[in-house]
Amino acid sequence: MAETGPIMIAGAGIAGLTAALSLARKGFTVAIFDQAQALSEIGAGLQLSPNATRILDKLGLLPALETVWRLPESVSLADGRSLRTIATVPCGRFARERWGAPYAVLHRGDLQRVLLDAVKAEPLCTLRMGETVDAGRPPEGYRLLLGADGVWSKTRKRLETAGISKFSGNIAWRMTLREADLPGSLDARRVTAFLGSGAHLVAYPLTASRFNLVAISKGAAENENWATNVTDRDELAHALSGWHPDLRGLVLNAPEITRWPLHEVTEGSWHHSGHTILIGDAAHAMMPFAAQGAAMAIEDAFELAHFLSEISDQQAALAAFSQHRRPRIARVRSRGAFNRFAYHAAGPFRLGRDIMLSLRRPENLAADFDWLYGYQPQD
Repeated sequence: MAETGPIMIAGAGIAGLTAALSLARKGFTVAIFDQAQALSEIGAGLQLSPNATRILDKLGLLPALETVWRLPESVSLADGRSLRTIATVPCGRFARERWGAPYAVLHRGDLQRVLLDAVKAEPLCTLRMGETVDAGRPPEGYRLLLGADGVWSKTRKRLETAGISKFSGNIAWRMTLREADLPGSLDARRVTAFLGSGAHLVAYPLTASRFNLVAISKGAAENENWATNVTDRDELAHALSGWHPDLRGLVLNAPEITRWPLHEVTEGSWHHSGHTILIGDAAHAMMPFAAQGAAMAIEDAFELAHFLSEISDQQAALAAFSQHRRPRIARVRSRGAFNRFAYHAAGPFRLGRDIMLSLRRPENLAADFDWLYGYQPQD
């Protein structure tokens, strides 16, 4: 296939829009296809660590993002039963000084809107909503099919040696509250992960008036869908059994809760024959225990543009991209698996975790994230 013509992107989510913008910045013509008639604000809160915000800055998006995100003072771990703080990593100015970029929280829809506005303003990008693509290979006239179509990717299903989507055994319970309704025990200036046996709860601000809560616990999948509204809260109440009344009451009395079965993608190939490549969740959807799903999609998108612009042979470029990204994705997965064990620990493991973390200074804890947050992408 001739390596000329525009690049076709399947999916107009964070991965697809970031890829389109990154590729256009390198001079590629891009057409983005999404089966939805309009982009919806699926999801709620999103943490953007410095490895992601660094790339968004390189793409010129920080001025727009600064109007919609908040910069927490710290990220803390706390006991879900007593509310006692176990460990804290400073953010705010500290994050900019140590990792060279901010640590931010915002609504997923706000990030998507900022990316969408930038794509619409880019002459080399075309957005085609309400249209699907042949997920087997790009049609005549296109040089590459980029699958950024998420955990249930149709593009991935056409690659015989690609990974498969599987249910993780975990459920995310998402809710958005008014900041005015928070109990005094909950600090709206920071990200807090409350830990408990078999479950944890992450809380952080979204806007000047709204607050995000997401609890993750074991559970069973119902259907292959993103979310269902919760009417019976007994399952969630059981997961938070024994937790502090402030947290338990706040969660169980939330006006609306959505239940999200969490899926991940197993190991497999990301590209095929020089004409198809997967990025983000389509390639390697992972659990949210390291809060890196969006960040890895953003890194993928930006670095793919680099390899395609630096290596003239497209098949060689895709192979080099995959070889470069796999070790980092594997390390992030490993970190998430460790956090999953640590966050949901019980008995002696929980006690040992708390003692170990309490003995470490915040600056030393921050050093554990240098490899992750300080990552310098291929540009």
